[in-house]
Amino acid sequence: MNKKMKLLFAASECAPFFKTGGLGDVMGALPKELAENGHDVRVVLPYFVQKLDEETKAQLEDVTDFTVEVGWRHQYCGIKKLEKDSVTYYFIDNLFYFDRSGLYDYGDDGERFAFFQQAAIEMLEKIDFIPDVFHVNDWQTAMIPVLLKDKYAWINALKDIKTVITIHNILYQGVYDQYILSDLYNIGYAAFHEEGLKYGDKVCWLKGALYYSDLVTTVSPTYAEEIKTPEFGYGLDNDLRKISHKLVGILNGIDYDTYDPETDETVPYNFSTEDLSGKAKNKQALQEKVGLPEDDDIALIGVVTRLDEQKGVQLIVDAMEELLTYRNVQFVLLGTGKPYFEDAFRYFTDKYPDTCQAIIHFDSKLAQWIYAGVDFFLMPSEFEPCGLSQLNSLRYGTLPIVHEVGGLVDTIDPYNPVTDEGNGFSFYDFNTQTMLDTIDRALTLYYDKPESFKKLQIRAMKQDNSWEKSAQEYIEKYKYLVY
Repeated sequence: MNKKMKLLFAASECAPFFKTGGLGDVMGALPKELAENGHDVRVVLPYFVQKLDEETKAQLEDVTDFTVEVGWRHQYCGIKKLEKDSVTYYFIDNLFYFDRSGLYDYGDDGERFAFFQQAAIEMLEKIDFIPDVFHVNDWQTAMIPVLLKDKYAWINALKDIKTVITIHNILYQGVYDQYILSDLYNIGYAAFHEEGLKYGDKVCWLKGALYYSDLVTTVSPTYAEEIKTPEFGYGLDNDLRKISHKLVGILNGIDYDTYDPETDETVPYNFSTEDLSGKAKNKQALQEKVGLPEDDDIALIGVVTRLDEQKGVQLIVDAMEELLTYRNVQFVLLGTGKPYFEDAFRYFTDKYPDTCQAIIHFDSKLAQWIYAGVDFFLMPSEFEPCGLSQLNSLRYGTLPIVHEVGGLVDTIDPYNPVTDEGNGFSFYDFNTQTMLDTIDRALTLYYDKPESFKKLQIRAMKQDNSWEKSAQEYIEKYKYLVY
């Protein structure tokens, strides 16, 4: 049954327009992939006017404007439209809420996204598009499923819309005081109960979405299991256990057109599974660029990360002295984050300039060079809903060394020396010594079994972590809801 579905996504960020993390990447890729499968796919976003480039702004078409009531406030709402890669994007325009230098972290975020969500629903009849599935993402849009079944339940045209919420990171939940029900949404207490918005004596948008959505997804099968435990559920584990019949984990993919070692223009040399010589040249080019001695034979370990405890950076810092003193390796790191981590890596760069270079800023082009040029990619995250860096690494024949958590478990198959199988290395106990032991296993393979190492590189490059595969899973789930 290949019926064409009408799919609408709502999110607070979307590549290439504006993004701060993984959510933006997913919104940039998944809708495009679904549209290629012949569905009518649209995405609604805030019009972050300072973040859009002039070229994009020039292409926007004004569709309509109307007033949205945010509690007692009457707010202007303009709808702008852009068609790109067979996806239709709608931008919700209100300068008071969205003409700012950042996307989030303002004192009135609750009010800004309350406006956005109500505008996204009230826009539907005005643009004459009633979706079969309204797919919302993270706390910023989590009230939409609740509002459709509460505030807007009387509108006949909207009553058959199925809702899906994807949790990209359960850490952020949209928790506010009760008064926002009337003050921002003009609703009473009908949805304020244990299997709704009630979170202690507060309102939790994400919790409401868990109960009011028709389907709850997250970004890897392992993370879907983990968030049902107190360790990873951040206060919502009990609710996730209750709704586990409609909770599913679907892995994120990466954009295989952008991340293609055979055609990627951001890296100095292209290469393929048939001919890996370009990878060796990338390694030398990278060594030269970051100021490490050019040496083809030494193992080069790379890290591209936010310098934060969540990413396991403490483990790396604690391992550095031993790694650089007693192992034959070079180490390159790219990232910014907590000042004490930044200082630690500056210290190691000063102390061991021939084996360690840390670049403390963000540069997406250099990130690609690292994925393509290093031998191993170190990613010891404490928790990782899906993770994209390990997928980029695999695509470029770089073997990931990861902590067995979340999406890292689902995508990295640990090397088995007996059978020569696997596509990377992983460890279970979250401590520095276990991580070092795992790095040692990787180095043993690199130095003692170069043929096996090359076999793993080629296997890594042949893995299918494309969006195509993930999109098929979403389509199956949507069909189940709609038909």
